[in-house]
Amino acid sequence: MNFDTLDKQMRRFEQSLDRTMLEGIYIVARLDGHGFTRLTKKEWNLEKPFDTKFRDAMIETTKHLMSCGFRIIYGYTQSDEISLLFHLKDETFGRKERKLISILASEASVAFSMQTGRAAIFDNRLIPLPTAENVIDYFRWRQEDAHRNSLNAHCYWVLRKEGVSAYDANACISGISNAEKNEILFKRSINYNNLPDWQKRGVGLYLQKEQRQGFNPRTKKTTTFVRQSLRIEMNLPIGQDYSSLIAEIIDEANKEKK
Repeated sequence: MNFDTLDKQMRRFEQSLDRTMLEGIYIVARLDGHGFTRLTKKEWNLEKPFDTKFRDAMIETTKHLMSCGFRIIYGYTQSDEISLLFHLKDETFGRKERKLISILASEASVAFSMQTGRAAIFDNRLIPLPTAENVIDYFRWRQEDAHRNSLNAHCYWVLRKEGVSAYDANACISGISNAEKNEILFKRSINYNNLPDWQKRGVGLYLQKEQRQGFNPRTKKTTTFVRQSLRIEMNLPIGQDYSSLIAEIIDEANKEKK
């Protein structure tokens, strides 16, 4: 069997499970730290329940993913997860699912490991979303998840620091309402509403147009120009205001030329 025949035969097997994300469909990639629960609780000496160095490493990893060759218009990170919204017209790697999954996971793993000086692994999944409204709902969902996890984490660790066992701390907050969890904190002089927004809502990253002034050496005049810069939003809005922010990001991106 000559090489060309063998190559054609083998590529049929290699490509048999290839899938392509449909055109006209929004793509969100969600990356999660693999085995981070063990790393953060047992091996890494992190501040509990939230560590600013860990937060900053996640932000820097998100920034890297938004500048490594894909057309990402919004990045969101909370805890050990990152969500990335692709431009609707992104055609990187022909929108092949396996390429988008594997390369983003690899890029995230390397970027985070370099930030922290410790080997770390991210997994990745792709979520196809038919409409902009679905995209908005997705990010509202992830923000609600951030809020739930944040409230639970603060309650858990305030109990643990009082000497309560891990089992009993989990049992204490399991099945109770948010109001009751807030009361656990309030009795210990912690007002959950006054905690940093990034702990409760996550962090958003997106391009923002800014007007700047510069000097034109040919005309010898000061000129105004528009430049895009990456905004890191540590105080994300919630509810309808957050929906409006995501909608605006999508609308601005859709106005761009391919």
